[in-house]
Amino acid sequence: MNAGTILHSTSLLNDTIFENCSILITEHNENGAMGFVINKLFDRKLNELEEFKHIIPFPLCDGGPVDREHLFFIHQRPDLIKDGTLISGSIYLGGDFKTAVKLINDQTLTEKDIKIFIGYCGWDANELEAEIAEGSWELVGTKSLFA
Repeated sequence: MNAGTILHSTSLLNDTIFENCSILITEHNENGAMGFVINKLFDRKLNELEEFKHIIPFPLCDGGPVDREHLFFIHQRPDLIKDGTLISGSIYLGGDFKTAVKLINDQTLTEKDIKIFIGYCGWDANELEAEIAEGSWELVGTKSLFA
């Protein structure tokens, strides 16, 4: 499985935090995997967080159960946001977050350009492969995240 792959939970994960979740895998190697839930909104917007109270409202995604004290983001504007890591195609992980926030506030960036997450999903070595083998996740390939 490559970075950029999208997984969708199966009925085996109903009644869990992963019920009806689509996850973008951003890293997959011999140490494990990392990704973000891309189809669940967080119950607060970016401007409702103390540090960002002076910017315009912008949706946050509930990226997953790991490290919910930090924000993470993906985008497709490397021309505007420097230092991101290419995931796949035109999708980048991270980069200069201060610039990204300024561009959101200026309304240069929209939800069609960037997704911001609270938390992420993580798996140890071979853990995700085991969950796929048991039928908890199905690979749905790649699709546009910013349609």
